[in-house]
Amino acid sequence: MEFTKMNGLGNDFIVWFGHQDLPSDASELAVRLCDRHFGIGADGLVYILPSEKADFCMRIINSDGSEAEQCGNAIRCAAKYVYDRKHINREQITIETLGAGVQQVELTVENGLVRMVKVDMGEPILEGLKIPTTLDLSSVINEPIEAGGSGFRFTAVSMGNPHCVIYVEDAPSFDLEAWGSKLECHPLFPKKTNVEFATVRSRKHIDMRVWERGAGPTLACGTGACATLVASVLNGYSDRHAIVSLKGGDLDIEWSEDDNHIYMTGPAEIVYEGRLF
Repeated sequence: MEFTKMNGLGNDFIVWFGHQDLPSDASELAVRLCDRHFGIGADGLVYILPSEKADFCMRIINSDGSEAEQCGNAIRCAAKYVYDRKHINREQITIETLGAGVQQVELTVENGLVRMVKVDMGEPILEGLKIPTTLDLSSVINEPIEAGGSGFRFTAVSMGNPHCVIYVEDAPSFDLEAWGSKLECHPLFPKKTNVEFATVRSRKHIDMRVWERGAGPTLACGTGACATLVASVLNGYSDRHAIVSLKGGDLDIEWSEDDNHIYMTGPAEIVYEGRLF
């Protein structure tokens, strides 16, 4: 089977194109192939499939075999793949996702290849039970949470997948390994959660590190960057348009006042192609 290795700011994926549906052994394949010592190595598998609602459908299987509803870095990779590989010749395309529905994607093309991808990530979900959390609140802002004997304050946002945003003194040096797994599986989150640790540097610049549900620490998370911008606005820390700096690089995130949608702009890269025996 031929595959393509891609990444969005270091959040890396094994990309498959040509299947008509999600394979029945996709979870088993993800666990085996995403292993960085005995497999290809990746944060997850991305399947680009046919869609009746959009130009393409994207399904994401995390490295632990669970399925993600959405992934901002993966959708940029999928968009670059289909354009660069000549499966579509338009710079405005649509991609169907499991958790966020059909999303509009705008491509910036140079010399026949995609350089940047802007994605309409839709409206953030703020109601506690819909994120989901166990809190029956219209919005979950700066609420207390305890894990491993320590207390934090968190803001919850769904971008089609759940996020828990916690503000810390210095996000780039924060100990993800110590706290990420404990908070991911906290009883407050019935479907587990992605966990973002953020530090607001200015009203237009936020540092963020992420523990991804089903994958652990990754270099970047597109939906997490969107959720962090939303959380920062809700807490009064940032403007509605800011740069979110992740370990793998920067994303431009805007929460539009016109339509309440989140717009994410960032790169995607093809790293190599290979054959799986």
